[in-house]
Amino acid sequence: MKKLLLPLILGLVGLGGGVGAGLFLMPEPEPEMAADEGTCACAEGVSAALPDAESDAADPALPDGREFARLNNQFVIPVVEDGAVGSLVVLSLSLEVLSGSQQDVYSQEPRIRDAFLEVLFDHANGGGFSGAFTSSANLRGLRDALRERAQQTLGTLVTDVLIVDIVRQDV
Repeated sequence: MKKLLLPLILGLVGLGGGVGAGLFLMPEPEPEMAADEGTCACAEGVSAALPDAESDAADPALPDGREFARLNNQFVIPVVEDGAVGSLVVLSLSLEVLSGSQQDVYSQEPRIRDAFLEVLFDHANGGGFSGAFTSSANLRGLRDALRERAQQTLGTLVTDVLIVDIVRQDV
């Protein structure tokens, strides 16, 4: 009977200690928004001003009415050398667009990807991904060509193209 009672007591003590530690370490609840949009009602009833949307770093919208639309999949570009694939370049791109235009970008993403692949293949075939392919002059030319093609595809919604990631893997 003692052998059965000791593990049961130890289990209950451990369970109680875990619950107590969880309650003690639980974060405080989020403050609820008050009727006035610029304040929040904190737990003590004190009203505190919230930061403006423009100063909030987590806000995806830029202060001048633009936002970013990250293209979902990476672009994989083969670099052909002497008739064989010598390396692969992998890029991630984002478009800087007018606020409220992200959905338009995502609805036209297959057309944008097709246009961008054409530009990227031309860049690769012209030697743009050989040697010092990450030089600022080389990347500026690529960005400009991508922005021109994006504006041809989507019109004035697109204000810039950002190269988020770029990697070249020799094979």
